[in-house]
Amino acid sequence: MRLDPYRRVLALPGVRSLMVLALLARIPITAIGVTMTLHVAQDLHRGWGAAGLVGAALTVGTALGGPLNGRFVDRRGLRPMLLVTTAAEALFWVISPSMSYPVLLVGAFVAGVFSLPVFSVVRQSIAALVPADQRRQAYALDSMSVEISFMAGPPLAVLLMSALSGRVAMWSIGGTLVLAGLALYLTNPPVHSAHDEPVAAGPVRRRDWLTPRFIAVCAAAAATTVVLAGTDLAIVAMMRDAGRVELVGAVLAAWGVYSLAGGFVYGALTRAVPLVALLGGLSLFTLPVGLVGDAWPLLFAVLIPAGALCAPTLSASVDLVSRLVPAPARGEAMGWHGSSLTVGLAIGSPLAGWAIDRGSPAWGFASVAAASLAATLALLAFQSFGRRTPQPQSAPPAAPSTPAPTPTATPAANPAATATPTPATTQTPAATPATIATSTAGASAGPTASTATGTATDPATGTAASAAADSAVGSPTGTVAGVASIPAADTLAPHRPEPLAAASSAPTTADGAESVAMTAGRPDQRPAASTAR
Repeated sequence: MRLDPYRRVLALPGVRSLMVLALLARIPITAIGVTMTLHVAQDLHRGWGAAGLVGAALTVGTALGGPLNGRFVDRRGLRPMLLVTTAAEALFWVISPSMSYPVLLVGAFVAGVFSLPVFSVVRQSIAALVPADQRRQAYALDSMSVEISFMAGPPLAVLLMSALSGRVAMWSIGGTLVLAGLALYLTNPPVHSAHDEPVAAGPVRRRDWLTPRFIAVCAAAAATTVVLAGTDLAIVAMMRDAGRVELVGAVLAAWGVYSLAGGFVYGALTRAVPLVALLGGLSLFTLPVGLVGDAWPLLFAVLIPAGALCAPTLSASVDLVSRLVPAPARGEAMGWHGSSLTVGLAIGSPLAGWAIDRGSPAWGFASVAAASLAATLALLAFQSFGRRTPQPQSAPPAAPSTPAPTPTATPAANPAATATPTPATTQTPAATPATIATSTAGASAGPTASTATGTATDPATGTAASAAADSAVGSPTGTVAGVASIPAADTLAPHRPEPLAAASSAPTTADGAESVAMTAGRPDQRPAASTAR
């Protein structure tokens, strides 16, 4: 484990200030849930179920608004979106303490749709500021920042609610959110940079990046927050049954420290861990937590493995999203990822609560762990299916029975020389086994992009054209006649996916291996229409 990767990331221009701003801007967001719950229960004198409905309305609105705000950033830029969402936050938090319950229910949904997307904006900016080979460390730092925010926000909200009033707490949240929006507007962190790879001309279509691989990553992110939300509730229930409610904060704080440490170690590793392995480990280590029963002090120990995997799993999913999606669509993609996290939180708490009501707190841990483990197995099956999918193969070129105006084989001056195009109406016999096939003006009318007829046959390699075709078909990314043979993608692998290749007519090398012009790009981008040499 080394600290140099973190130092190099923090030394990049703009990263250090972005991390500090992200930490401060997220604290009021993490305080919203408990503040709204206590406001409905204490100030509006409603039950916990009514408070849960307000929280659900806010959650649904946030999940719907995330992709919309991200798409707005992709098309209009960051600052226009910040103006809209900051104004919406100010309006809602100023008048929300005076709203009746029915109005608050609707207002919470609208406020969720137009909520300030600090999480997704920060992660999109990290992708713009940090090169791809350093993003794992950058997102590990980001996940640690999130943990610190969640450790600070809810206790501060409870302190304001108990020491002052719900109105003051809600106004404080609104004021800090407005300050956060203004700070982001003034600093204007980049959402695109020179690190981003060039894309094909024209707009990036959603179907170019909204692939099964991307959906699998979002599903893994949702499964992660299912475990986190369910574990949070199950810990509270277990400590209540043990009669030690006053120690709930200490247990949750310890759990957050474990996650913080795990994120730090993950970012300092020399090699990344696959997302599916992190999610599977989180699920398996959560299962036995409920077995401590009445021996609640053991919670501080048994939560260590599961807690240490929380931040790494989240940061790995964000890192994959930044690699899978082209830069012009990254805002919307980060919005979908954030919505997946929100959906997981919305599922985890009710699922664990349902299991606890029908059993015990141990069943709360088991239910969310089982759900996440099922998602892990489904992702493994999906990944295995992708690897077993047969790759498209091109048919071997068939030589015409009679001479025809086709690309011709010309003698090479030396083994490394490249032949020049010859008229389509002539044919020169090959003089040596090092004959190379060339593209001519009539090549596009043939069965393949480069097909030689009448070439001399080398005893070891066969005809030059046949060797070239075999080489292209056997290559994982070779293309013949526009048919790309793409390796099965490792669905949740931490590395960068292989680029697509675009076939083009190109001269062959002297040893008979076809030189295929390749268009650099992501698998979720359209290849360029043509390649000029």
